[in-house]
Formats: sequence, C-alpha cells, structure tokens
Amino acid sequence: MSQRDQALVTAWSRDADLLLAERAQRRGDGPTEVVLPARLSVSSLVALARDPAGLARQVRRPMPRPPARQARRGTAFHQWLEQRYGQQLLIDDSDLFGAPDDPQATDLTELRARFERSEWADRWPQAVEVPFETLVGDRLVRGRIDAVFGSVSGGGPDGGYDVVDWKTGSPPRSDAERHAVSVQLAAYRLAWAALAGVPVAAVRAAFYYVAHETTVRPADLLDEAGLAALVEQLPLGA
Repeated sequence: MSQRDQALVTAWSRDADLLLAERAQRRGDGPTEVVLPARLSVSSLVALARDPAGLARQVRRPMPRPPARQARRGTAFHQWLEQRYGQQLLIDDSDLFGAPDDPQATDLTELRARFERSEWADRWPQAVEVPFETLVGDRLVRGRIDAVFGSVSGGGPDGGYDVVDWKTGSPPRSDAERHAVSVQLAAYRLAWAALAGVPVAAVRAAFYYVAHETTVRPADLLDEAGLAALVEQLPLGA
C-alpha cells in the first residue's frame, strides 16, 4: 500500500471515530476525546497553536465564522497582485481572518504604493499561489502559498528559496500570537521543500505586512516533527 493510500485509510478510520465519538457524547457516555479530522487546512493548524480548546469546540460543534473586517481590503489587494503578476490568484482564508486592522484604514492605492516601495517590488516570483497537500504526522495538510522567490544573499542568488505570505492586516502584538501565526510559515516551508525537492534548511519564510511596510521572518520555525507534535495536542472536549 502506498503512503497516500495509507493516509486515505487513516482518514476514513478517523472519520468513523469522529462519528462514533459524537454518538457517544449524545448518549451521555461521559467525556469524549476530540479527534482532529484527517484532513486539515493550514488555518486549522494556526488555530490549534493559538487556542487548542477553541479549536476543539469548533471541531465538536462547527460554527460559521463572522466576516473579517479586512476581508474586502485583503481581497482587493490580492486582485491587484493578480494583475501585477499576470496570473489568476486565489484568496486564502488565512489572509481574510488575520489580525485586526489599524483604526485608520489604508485604502488600496496606499497599499499598492507601499508594496512598490518594498524589498519585494523588484523581485519576480518563481511561483505564485501554489496549492499543496502534504503529510504532517498522519494527517493531510492543505494550503496555498502566496509567492515563492529565489533567495538572495551577498548580492546574488544563493540557490535557496523565500516563501512569502502577503498580509494586509497588522502584525501580531504578543509573543503567543507571533508563535501561532508562524505555524503557517512552518507548514508552507515544509510543503515547498517537498515540492522543490530541497532540504527544509534551503527554504526561508516571511510575512510581508503591506500596510506597515514590514517583512517579518520568524526564527525557530517548527520542523516536520514539531508540526506533527502540534496536531497531537488537541485536548478532551467538554
């Protein structure tokens, strides 16, 4: 059996476990372990790092999320990048449900101007809006990478890559939130290394916060083992 077939078998088994667990809960058979679905989005990994109990409640009793305040601005900026790069770009929900915007909204014209002043304006990506599905532990994680650039050092290409995610909201203000959002880049870095067939060490990762003209490269991103350990920490449900 191939690795992918094994992952699908595991997915079916976990789906069955979820149904049985829900039935046991409805019968009042006592505390029920909350099991993460076998297929996860990168946004779910970020939510797990941010608030494991909150994600457990969402898994047990799915509820629609309210519209994000910066969704319209984020969509407009990505549409402009679509025109700039000449490709069909899609919107990732992690861009639409990020940190709150600043009190004074920055319109698209200003976002464009700030991007054109950035270190990324004169660099052309090797790939944009890259969809992926990769194994983390025994779960399939899916996502979409905004842009991948050839990395440079010492004034020229160094054979590595820069994976970049564009953010139109504000950078996180707390260490806990910075750690949570960095899980997104950790997953992107792991996925691109697999797609490109290069060591994870050859892939750097960054957020570019457009409104703040700030590139953030988190240190000590989780590796494959760290991400696998993360998905195993979901607590018992209430």
